[in-house]
Amino acid sequence: MKFSFNNKTGQTISIILVVCLIFMAGAFTGYYFQLNPTGKSGFNKLFKPFYQAWDIVHDQYLEQPVDDTLLMQGAIKGMMDSLGDPFTGYMDPEEYRLQNTPLEGEYTGIGAYVDTSGDALVFIGPMPDSPAETAGIKSGDTVIMIDGEDMRGVEPDLVLKKILGPEGTTVVITVEREGETEPLEFTIERAVINIPTVDQTMLENQVGYIRLYSFSANSADEFSTALNSLLDDGAQRLIVDLRSNSGGYVDTAVDIISNFIDNGDTILIEEWGDGSRNEYTARGNPIAPDIPMVLLVDGGSASASEIMAGALQDYGRAELIGTTTYGKGLIQNWIPLVDDSGAVRVTIARWLTPKEQQIQGNGLTPDIIIDFTEDDIQARNDVQLNAALEYLQNIAIEENENIN
Repeated sequence: MKFSFNNKTGQTISIILVVCLIFMAGAFTGYYFQLNPTGKSGFNKLFKPFYQAWDIVHDQYLEQPVDDTLLMQGAIKGMMDSLGDPFTGYMDPEEYRLQNTPLEGEYTGIGAYVDTSGDALVFIGPMPDSPAETAGIKSGDTVIMIDGEDMRGVEPDLVLKKILGPEGTTVVITVEREGETEPLEFTIERAVINIPTVDQTMLENQVGYIRLYSFSANSADEFSTALNSLLDDGAQRLIVDLRSNSGGYVDTAVDIISNFIDNGDTILIEEWGDGSRNEYTARGNPIAPDIPMVLLVDGGSASASEIMAGALQDYGRAELIGTTTYGKGLIQNWIPLVDDSGAVRVTIARWLTPKEQQIQGNGLTPDIIIDFTEDDIQARNDVQLNAALEYLQNIAIEENENIN
């Protein structure tokens, strides 16, 4: 059958098609907003009470004018806090800058890694040779007073601001410590804190030693350089010190771990809220796939440090010596807000070790548990490092016996 169309018929059909398309678009839009009440109309309805409260504050609050920026920041903070996740929150521009400081160059303070995610400011651990370490701050110390002012119930980020200050000034910090019946008070002089990344040295019996302070942007390259240098100098065994390393970037941890395990091996497993998973795997050719190795860990070893320790422990590539790690097994994304308005920190996943150990709240248990006594601390006797040297020496003896 042959069809033919004159101009009038074509125009009529075109009009019908346009009408149908408009009807379908309208139907789809209505259906979309029915399923998505936070579309524009639903969004405006949902936020009516917010706008009403905003107007009430501007019209009726006693002290005028109010600070709109602070109101906006408070609204964002309240939204994040309503999720009930201590690791999800809002940081104003200054707080965001302070949170990024340990991954940058230097700052003025007492030299300690802190956890601001809970209800109180908790010290993860002091930096080596810092005023905090000299004063006696320890991992797990919880701040309850600053300069005699009660900090209980105060936002941890605000407590941190009170600890920071100009070089040469002092701050009095009162903490609660597990095992102590009374609070402890420390008077600490603030200083310019140069934040280290990697230190290296050759110890006795051809044991290389690398102290990794953080997993910052440049740490992977600096670690590889240090490792290659020690291997060139004849290192046969290795100690990597992760004590008081509070973590950093996941990608940096993956790059460092890749020095020791085969390309493609699983390093960590991200588990998302919908049950889906994503695996991070080793990349490139390992520099030292077989070198006998010890990782030193303690209660200040957190986050990316636990990723490294967990992976190498699961594969049997390293012996863990020290005390139980911090137990930070959640992954956050820090997202800067527009117009330099701070950032939101959102928990996006939990992570598991290659053998699917859950770290959050548990930490990693070392293969050899050794803690410091007060006498060790007073004598500056590093019993954990000594245990690592002894362990590696025993391996060397066994290797020689097998050869003979």
